[in-house]
Amino acid sequence: MLDRGRALSLWGLWWNAIQLLRPAFSRQSTFMWFVTAVAGMMVRADTLGVTSIVRALNLRDKLYHRLLANFHSTGVKLDRLAALWTQLVLRLFTRPVRVNGRLVLVGDGIKAPKRGRKMPAVKLLHQQSESNTKPEYIMGHSMQAVGLLVHAAASVFSVPLAARIHEGLVWSNRDRRTLLDKMLGLLGTVALKAPFYFVADAYYAAGKMVRGLLGQGNHLLTRVKSNAVAYAPAESKKGRRTRGRPKTYGKKIKLKSLLADVKSMQHLASPVYGEHNVTLRYRVCDLLWRPAGQLVRFVVVVHPTRGSCILMCTDTSLSATDIIRLYGLRFKIEHSFKQATRLIGSFAYHFWMKDMVPLRYRNGNQYLHRKSADYRDHIKRKINAYHVFIQAGVVAQGLLQYLAVASPKLVWDSFGSWLRTIRPGIPPSEFVVANALRQTLPEFLVSYSEDDSLAKFIADRQDTANMRIFRLAS
Repeated sequence: MLDRGRALSLWGLWWNAIQLLRPAFSRQSTFMWFVTAVAGMMVRADTLGVTSIVRALNLRDKLYHRLLANFHSTGVKLDRLAALWTQLVLRLFTRPVRVNGRLVLVGDGIKAPKRGRKMPAVKLLHQQSESNTKPEYIMGHSMQAVGLLVHAAASVFSVPLAARIHEGLVWSNRDRRTLLDKMLGLLGTVALKAPFYFVADAYYAAGKMVRGLLGQGNHLLTRVKSNAVAYAPAESKKGRRTRGRPKTYGKKIKLKSLLADVKSMQHLASPVYGEHNVTLRYRVCDLLWRPAGQLVRFVVVVHPTRGSCILMCTDTSLSATDIIRLYGLRFKIEHSFKQATRLIGSFAYHFWMKDMVPLRYRNGNQYLHRKSADYRDHIKRKINAYHVFIQAGVVAQGLLQYLAVASPKLVWDSFGSWLRTIRPGIPPSEFVVANALRQTLPEFLVSYSEDDSLAKFIADRQDTANMRIFRLAS
């Protein structure tokens, strides 16, 4: 039999944390169903949509429709939920990555394959990095996501904050917003009050991102393309001033040419995460970048095995070492996507819209400005349900990471299985924490169903005729 104190501690930490999201729900029942869905995502053994949540918690089959209704409920205030989750992350993770007093956010896009002909926003998508398991073109949802970098013992996590579907629907033919505008909107949704560095790939190296971030007192750190150009500041002319505005931009410089001057480069022990005994060559230049309209810092880096790249940061006071180190952590959001897709199932929703006009294969954007108001409202309701499901997955993944950081010993004691390699000083993975929660769930529900609101809520809705797995576990 599992130790009662152990079950209470793991699930107690989880329940105490998620309760702080209550203000984002207009009704207590809506909040409890959302918490139940998050719990199911954390302990389920597969990612087959809402049915897997029902199986994982052994709920009565009729409650499947209740869970579906909760994802579509107007009682979930989505933007408020994302902002509260961001505040909770800063409260739970006491060691966020900070540089120059600023937090570090990472952002990127992700494409989730979907073939539903009655799923809004599904469109033909191109994937740049083609491989045997990643075809060049897919039908699916295109999303953008934001995460916060935090220290975890000797490691670093990207804790997800929010993700939204940003392609596939055109609400108005006057809407000129791009994915960059929508990423800035997503950063506004998480409502992070502290200043931060936003680390992203070369797609986000654009003047629109720079102006949007600088307008809020934040900075962009990214990689620029090899064909990018910059300008030296114009030399001030001595003597009598001529007519017209003084020149701002001086000599045009191809950034790739900075790599040719090997003698001007300095050597540096690689600050990139996970690298040891590696020496980099780099060069720093503060130049005028026309998309930003101001002076920015460029760092050209030559890696002995990975080749060269050109990094850019709008903060000219940030050292080259920190710029290289922070961009080297950008891959953490890729790892977060992998866990969200394969373990949590954050994008494994299958909500169809009954009265939707069926999509054709290889369909592009769906234009809705000539549709009826009722049809548009139905589309908005379905997209909101997708976003609530995704946010539930974001919360589930973040809480798994929190338990791994806050109570690693308790997690390993409750793991109840075997791993070939356990690395000392590295917190347990989301898989290990999920397995520990799965092992301790039956004891938690049996022992605390009378006095704990969460345990009682789930226990009262379980299928008592099919409790064999819970009896075996307890």
